[in-house]
Amino acid sequence: MLFNSIDFLIFFPLVTGLYFVLPHRVRWILLLAASCVFYMFFIPIYILILFVTITIDYFAAIYIEQSDGFTRNIFLYLSIASLCIILRAFKYFNFFSLNLRAIAQVLHLHYPIATLKIILPIGLSFHTFQSLSYVIEVYRGHQKAERHFGIYALYVMFYPQLVAGPIERPQNLLPQFYERHHFEPQRVSDGLKLMLWGMFKKVVIADRLAIFVNQVYDRPRAYTGLWLILATIFFAFQIYCDFSGYSDIAIGAAKVMGFRLTQNFNRPYFAKSSAEFWRRWHISLSTWFRDYLYIPLGGNRVGPIRRDFNLLATFVVSGLWHGANWTYVIWGALNGVYVIVGIWSSRLRERSSLTRYWKADKYLQVLGTFALTCFAWIFFRANTLADAFFIVDNLSHDLQAQIRFLVRVLLQYVLGQLDLYSELSYRGQPLLPLNELLMSCALIAFLLFVQLGQRRHKLVDALSQQPLWVRWCVYYAGIMAVGFFGAYHNTRQFLYFQF
Repeated sequence: MLFNSIDFLIFFPLVTGLYFVLPHRVRWILLLAASCVFYMFFIPIYILILFVTITIDYFAAIYIEQSDGFTRNIFLYLSIASLCIILRAFKYFNFFSLNLRAIAQVLHLHYPIATLKIILPIGLSFHTFQSLSYVIEVYRGHQKAERHFGIYALYVMFYPQLVAGPIERPQNLLPQFYERHHFEPQRVSDGLKLMLWGMFKKVVIADRLAIFVNQVYDRPRAYTGLWLILATIFFAFQIYCDFSGYSDIAIGAAKVMGFRLTQNFNRPYFAKSSAEFWRRWHISLSTWFRDYLYIPLGGNRVGPIRRDFNLLATFVVSGLWHGANWTYVIWGALNGVYVIVGIWSSRLRERSSLTRYWKADKYLQVLGTFALTCFAWIFFRANTLADAFFIVDNLSHDLQAQIRFLVRVLLQYVLGQLDLYSELSYRGQPLLPLNELLMSCALIAFLLFVQLGQRRHKLVDALSQQPLWVRWCVYYAGIMAVGFFGAYHNTRQFLYFQF
């Protein structure tokens, strides 16, 4: 079920209303049943995969807690192996098979294994990682094994964050299913505000930016220079608004019922370095890789060369987690290189003369980090490696002429010589209509303006401090914007559903 669908508009108030009406002792049954229905809206049979992983990890954690010595390791490895087998079968089998076939062709060998024609279960990487975190925390002694099978199943399947996170830790979420949550008007109001803001980011900003992004990235060889740059910048904000919008809706929906989910984004495009960017972007995943991969590899407790290897390995695996394609691997490796170079150059930057003008230095660091992030996004969004390399090679082609063209168009509009709804094209390349281009840029500027105001206070908290008439004007404006300016002509699922 999509958050941006009529189905969810009916599903959410119905489930929430029943949640507060039913006695506490049976609420977990309602939430588990609702989560099953929510998941089965995609491919119903795939719920059996969830049932298998839940069952394996439920018993593995209990046996780990009851065992000593090497036996504990065996159950941990069995749990990890079972989840990895499922991931490999549905997500990575074709990727590795195609690469092995290519190697076999080079060596003139016969490779008989065919690729599988299966659809990736939605949110597979998210709920498998949430299951893994539970088993590992039990193994480390940081979490007691959950004896209530239904509660553990709900921990994995809790519908707000089931398919795209945040990836919760058992210490945070499991105890909350035993808490008694009462209807609190202020908390409910805050949760609904967060859901509205998330919906605005998704259907008004992300889905509108997606129109030009898809147009360019689906046919990159028809475009050059400024249009490739503009599409890449639009994608940077599209994926942010799409994914953080999902997280806001998930956190808000859970908050309405009294559950506290982990913050997943913290104004990432205001980061001053790539390392800081990853402390602000998809926080639940970044900390997952830090705690369960980077630190076990040795983290920064080893020499600088080994530390750099650990960082690069973590980012490469993170890239592969996002998708079974070399574009994602290169994207992950690029971000790892950014972080490593940032560490090695930190002392040089501290001694730079720009530090005398700290504001200028700060702005340059933010712009530089954003530019590097956008460059890496090219590989994340491109359909193939060939497309990605074409885009990189043509970022500066015909750039000056295209900038002059765009400036001339804007001047003609200001002077009244060009209609707002004019269809723009450049040397036969179809572009956005002028009104769509201006609205997309205005929405990005609005987003950045709002986030600048969030430096000291969260959006919901800042809004709560305003007079009543201001709050209701904002609520109505938000609802109207979602209703009338949302890009509904081609309803899009959330980007991270495919991961």
